[in-house]
This record gives sequence, structure tokens and C-alpha cells, in this order.
Amino acid sequence: MTEHVLITGGAGFIGSHLARRFHEAGHRVTILDAFIPQVHGGPEACLAHQRFLEGFANVVRGSVASADDLRHALRGTTAVVHLAAETGTAQSMYEVDRYVSTNVGGTAKLLDLIGDGGHAVRRVVVASSRAIYGEGAYVTARGKVVYPPHRSERDLAAGRFEVVVPGEGPLTLIPTAENARIQPASVYGITKQAQESLVMTVAPARDVEAVALRYQNVYGPGQSLKNPYTGILSIFSTLIRQGKEINIFEDGRESRDFIFIDDVVEATYLAVVEPAAAGSVFNVGSGVPIAVTDVVTGLMDAFGVEVPTRISGSYRVGDIRHNVADTRRIRDVLGFEASVDFAQGVAAFAEWVQNEPAPDDSYERSLEELTKRRLLK
Repeated sequence: MTEHVLITGGAGFIGSHLARRFHEAGHRVTILDAFIPQVHGGPEACLAHQRFLEGFANVVRGSVASADDLRHALRGTTAVVHLAAETGTAQSMYEVDRYVSTNVGGTAKLLDLIGDGGHAVRRVVVASSRAIYGEGAYVTARGKVVYPPHRSERDLAAGRFEVVVPGEGPLTLIPTAENARIQPASVYGITKQAQESLVMTVAPARDVEAVALRYQNVYGPGQSLKNPYTGILSIFSTLIRQGKEINIFEDGRESRDFIFIDDVVEATYLAVVEPAAAGSVFNVGSGVPIAVTDVVTGLMDAFGVEVPTRISGSYRVGDIRHNVADTRRIRDVLGFEASVDFAQGVAAFAEWVQNEPAPDDSYERSLEELTKRRLLK
């Protein structure tokens, strides 16, 4: 079946790759994007990127916060991939209204329009996030699966970074499955939970199939090197290129599940076209935890450059300690497994970065903003 796919936020990292994937498979694509300078750069960069996208998609410059823009972009579409969102855990903690207005309000407007009828939309796929889990799943020495609460300010200030559950001994990280407890630790995570819940509740009530994808840490060629609030690979790669010291927060042993952009695109494509995906929530990850210190080492190896590193013990309010996805459901239902390991992905990312203009010092400014608001300590 040939689809006409609307990708909200389609000029972004994931959306740009996904639009090309649908186009190459013979589907029609419409992109709705606000071309935010923090993500895309100045007017010239935005215009150049728009012209690039117009090679394989109809581009509508507009916002999900505008019902008129959404209504225009929805014309004739049969499926929606809802990627549009303000992203960044740290920034969300002091830009609360902006994050809620865009992420929650934009999703509500989209669902209102779909619910009003007069459209051909049969499926909505919403980009959720591993951030909704908070600290995720662990197992105790007695074999009990637990979901630790948010880490306390007292423990973090004292350099006790690992999660704890009162009355239990040391905990062992295990993959977090889709039926895990939902307990986001940041405003960003709360808005992603709200987006997912709205889509999974409202769309089926209007006879529209719903799918939620809980993305882990997505990286690869094409990700924003300008946005200082998302993507530690982008941040660290910029510091390496500038020959600057890398300040590693906490003790450097905190870990994330990194998944390469090509794998994320394929998982999202399947979520749109496969009948079996309807009504399901899927983790989209590699299932492999990578420590931050290993990220730094991998990047320096890929660039062939060493820079000073400092494990500072600093921490950001709203950050989690570890998270790794249980990927069995998406494998069993959609036959999807990540195909690019971290070493391969970092090598491809580094090769791409070296042909890109070096960003400015926005990362340092972002740290100053967080420190001023007592969100970086």
C-alpha cells in the first residue's frame, strides 16, 4: 500500500532520514517543521536545508502549535509520524512552558484535527522516549525486579551516583521492558509520557491506529551539532575538534543505550507500514549499555585525536544514572533488531562530522545557563 506520510518535525535529525526512506520506497511525504534556529542554525542554513528536503518531500514551514499549519499539512495524508517536539532534558527544566506548549499542546491540536474527521489518516506513530522510564529496571541480590526512585540531591552532592532502593543492597541494571514503571525525572520526560498517552488513548477512540516508539539515544550523521542540549556525541565531538578538555559529569560510569540513525529509521518505517504494529508500544534501542567514559574513548579513537578529560563529579538535575532497552517486543512483533554496533556507528559519525563546519561555543553558554539556575552542580 502506498502511503502519504506526514512527518511533523520532519526537518530534524530523524525526520530528514525518515523522509528519504519513505520517498525511496515509493511513498509520498509531507514535512511540517518550524525550522528552529537552535536546531537548524540561521536563516541561510534553514533555507538550504529546506531546499534539500524539497528534493523528496513537500515541505510546509509551520508549527504543531498552530492548528492552521497542521490542518494544511494533514491534507491527503494517510499516516502521521509525530516527531515534532522540544528536546533536551536539561533545558526542559527551565523552559517548562515552552516544552509543555509544544510537546503536549501540539500533540493535542494534532489529535483534535484528526478526531474532527475529513481526513484519510489511518495510523499515527508517536515518538516517545526512554526518558519516560526515569531510572528504569534493576534487579536486587534476591532476584527481585525493582524500579528505583529518582536519586536524591543529598546523594548526588555527596558523590553517591548509583541508584538505591531503601532496604535493598546493591542493584544490578537490567534491560527495561515496555511494561516497566513510568516515572520520568524531567519535564522533557513528562511531556513525552503525555504525548504517548494522548496518542495511544485518543487515536483508537477515533478509529485511527496508534503506535508509540520509545527511542533510546539516537545518534549518527545528520544530527544537530548546533543544539547544546541534545546529544553527548555532538557535544564531545565538538570539544575534540576544538582541542578542548572534556568535562565528564558524575563519575563517568553512567550509561546509555545508543542506537544508530539508520536503525531508528528502519524501526520507524516498520511501525508505519506493518499491520502488526498497530496498538503497540515499542522500545527502539540496541539493548547494549555504553558508559560515558567509553563514549569519550570511542570518539577520540574515531577522530584519531586525544584531548584532556576530567571526571568532575558535576551533575545535572533531571539526569538519570543508567538505562538500557529490552528490545524483545519489537524483535518478536516487527522482526527488527539493531544492525549497527557502537564502534561502527561512531566511526561513521566521526567521518561525517569532520566534513561539517565547527559549531560555536553554545555548549559553554548552555552550561552557564544551567549553573545560574542551579540545575548544574
